[in-house]
Amino acid sequence: MLRLDFISDINCPWCALGLANLKAALANLGDEIKVDLHFQPFELNPQLPREGVDLVDYLRGKYGMTAEQIEANHTTLRERGAEVGFVFGKRDRLWNSFDAHRLLYWAAQEGKPESQQQLKTALMQAYQGEGRNHSDAQVLIELAGQSGLDKTRAQAILASDEYVREVRELEQQWQSAGISAVPSLVINRKHLIQGAQPSALIEQALRDINAQVYKS
Repeated sequence: MLRLDFISDINCPWCALGLANLKAALANLGDEIKVDLHFQPFELNPQLPREGVDLVDYLRGKYGMTAEQIEANHTTLRERGAEVGFVFGKRDRLWNSFDAHRLLYWAAQEGKPESQQQLKTALMQAYQGEGRNHSDAQVLIELAGQSGLDKTRAQAILASDEYVREVRELEQQWQSAGISAVPSLVINRKHLIQGAQPSALIEQALRDINAQVYKS
């Protein structure tokens, strides 16, 4: 079995594309390769306020992008997303994603084996697909419920500082390991695929690594 650590941020559109590509690769592989998939936290900007910021202003300020460059970027994302069945929606604001990462950590600890992936998918769809506020507690509770998780427990976590330390430690752990850009897919804690690579590339890489593991 291959351990897969998918390091990403809900705020990152390329991470939504990377997740869609990974899921497509795994679907193509079927039962050929067994994987143990974990979603790891990363924040592109931990300082984002809870009320959010204007997305275009943020991209202009942080990356110096022009309106034309931003639109070209969004067009590329929409085209590549369509290839793997992910529809990017209109997003006007950028919100702090830390509480979403806390719920993802909780899903891995207390949920069913598929709960974390279901919540991750729901979060990406809510923000990258629908432009919803993923820092809003009611939105997060709703998505947790849709993912088969206990909504009352989710509400209690969001109203407390539960899992704050654990998520911060994981973020630091991955940064210390050299992860500075997302999405990043780490396979068996030693092989790195960085960026929203095509599903065919991911699929072949998993086949090659799996063959190496069982050959050694």
